[in-house]
Amino acid sequence: MPGTYSQLYIQVVFSVKGREALIRKEWKDDLHKYISGIIKGKGHKPIIVNGMPDHIHAFFGLKPAMAISDIVRDIKNNSTNFIHENKYLKTRFSWQEGYGAFSYSHSQINDLYNYILNQETHHQKRSFRDEYLEILKKNDITYDDKYLFEWYE
Repeated sequence: MPGTYSQLYIQVVFSVKGREALIRKEWKDDLHKYISGIIKGKGHKPIIVNGMPDHIHAFFGLKPAMAISDIVRDIKNNSTNFIHENKYLKTRFSWQEGYGAFSYSHSQINDLYNYILNQETHHQKRSFRDEYLEILKKNDITYDDKYLFEWYE
């Protein structure tokens, strides 16, 4: 019986609503591990989850049985509930609508892993907006500014 084989590597980028810097150092590792657990629990292969106080990068191997929009929806919903249940914040937390999803080849795994791992270093030199626009341009994605994340500089 023939099988189905795939090798799909996806980076998903999404932001805290209002681009507020709400993800605190004290619990960001727990959040990243939780997001990795969501990805793994859905049958995908988490490679790395990291980010900044106002956004997240999740890089994983995607099983084609689930749409990217479904896994992002589950990550956002479940991680929001995780933040609330653990009472990490005194205010209401939510993610911005939308996300970026970008595909990569097997040969790019190490470079992207290191890029995501070193987010704090990258953002000393450039803003999230500049980073995100560069990713869109590198992937030759046509976009309309009015549909991008809310930018607060």
